[in-house]
Amino acid sequence: MKIYTKTGDKGTTALYGGTRVPKYHIRIESYGTVDELNSHIGLIRDQDIKSVHKKLLNHIQDRLFTVGAILATDPEKAILKNGKERLNIPKISDENITLLEDSIDKMNEELPQMTHFILPGGHQTVSFCHIARCVCRRAERQTSFLNDNEPVDPRVLIYLNRLSDFLFVLARKLSHELHVDEIKWIPDRKD
Repeated sequence: MKIYTKTGDKGTTALYGGTRVPKYHIRIESYGTVDELNSHIGLIRDQDIKSVHKKLLNHIQDRLFTVGAILATDPEKAILKNGKERLNIPKISDENITLLEDSIDKMNEELPQMTHFILPGGHQTVSFCHIARCVCRRAERQTSFLNDNEPVDPRVLIYLNRLSDFLFVLARKLSHELHVDEIKWIPDRKD
C-alpha cells in the first residue's frame, strides 16, 4: 500500500464509501481531532504509570479508531436501500461507555473530594492528561456540530463526553499516585 496517493493534492479527501469532501469539512475536522486525541492518549500511555492505566488507555485508543471510522463514513453510503449495512464499520457500544463510567467511579472512590476547580499541571504526566481532555472536548464540540448537520450515532457523542470526564479524573488519580499536590483555583479578587 502506498502512503501517498496524490488524490488529495487539490484540497479534497475521500470519506469511507468514496464521497469526496473538502479537507476543511466538519466531518474531517471531527475525525482529525479524534486522531489528534488518540495521539495524546498514546503519549499518556507511554509515561511511567501503572499497567492498569496503560491497559485501559490502549483499549480507549482502539475505541477512538472506531469513532474515527464512524465519523469518516458518509452516512448516505453506509446503508443499502434494503436497510442493511454496506460497510463493515464497528460500533461504540453501551458497554464501552459503561467501562468509562465504572473507571471514573472507581478512581473517584480513591480520591479526596474536590472542593475547588483544579488548575492543570503539577507534573508532566498530569498535564498530558489535561491536554488530552481539552482535545477531547474539542472533538466533542466538532462532532456535536457535525451532528447538527448530518446525524451521528448518539453513542459517539456520549463516548466523547464520558472520555473527557475520564481524562479529568485520570489526571487527578495520577496526581495522587505521583504524590503531586493538586493546584486549587482560588480566584484572585484583587482586580
